Amino acid sequence: MSFVTRFAPSPTGYLHRGHAFSAWTAHDAARAAGGRFLLRIEDIDAGRRRPEFDAAIEEDLAWLGLTWDGPVRRQSAHMADYAAVLDQLIARGLVYRCFKTRKELMAGIENAPHGRGDVVRSAPLPAAEERTLMEDGRPYAWRLSLDACRAALGPAWTDLDFQADGARVRAEPERLGDVVVARKEFPTSYHLASVHDDALQGVTHVIRGEDLREAAHLHVLLQALFGWPTPAYRHHPLILDAEGRRLAKRDAAETLRALRATGRTPADIRASLRLPVL
Repeated sequence: MSFVTRFAPSPTGYLHRGHAFSAWTAHDAARAAGGRFLLRIEDIDAGRRRPEFDAAIEEDLAWLGLTWDGPVRRQSAHMADYAAVLDQLIARGLVYRCFKTRKELMAGIENAPHGRGDVVRSAPLPAAEERTLMEDGRPYAWRLSLDACRAALGPAWTDLDFQADGARVRAEPERLGDVVVARKEFPTSYHLASVHDDALQGVTHVIRGEDLREAAHLHVLLQALFGWPTPAYRHHPLILDAEGRRLAKRDAAETLRALRATGRTPADIRASLRLPVL
């Protein structure tokens, strides 16, 4: 069996040590297995992506000594692909329009007597009410209906499982509730585009941070709905700052470019991350 994995950053900021750890972890696994390492730029967030961040990704990865196989896939160039996938979900009745604002959804969660405090479960509106809201131009999100998915899969729903960190895990999509897979004027979400591209690119092993561990339960459901293969999942630890917080672009984590400017080398960074010397 071939081994294909990928590193899929978003160009919404410069890469930091957490990205380096994730990229090296996936790259080293692919090379050790004699497999392929892909680079995918997940740039569907038009409001936050910047050309300078996109260009810097390849520059920083090359400085780290990483090489990738085949052309770089940029998701922004393939929006029609994701729109086609969304159209299938709509045609099959697996998604519904949700017109509730975030404030309304949060109020519903806070008042729920049972269940997780961050899981959204809404429901399709009556046709007449939905038509009125659409005529008024109200914004909406396309939410994946777990009830409809369960009905579509039938007995196969209870058989959903996947390999995660060396063990078989039963998929529990209900952990995430009815997630948003697209919006009124935007045909995809991270979840839909990522799962589509993993299938398209033949990814056999998804290696990413443990902050995305829960997302695998949803991704396995999407794979089952479309008949796409399910990769094996590996989740690596997150890199934390001195205060024990996960490194994040929004917190202005020290970038690879800044480290390079101070004279730090890729070998220095690998050692600080406790990765084996190449």
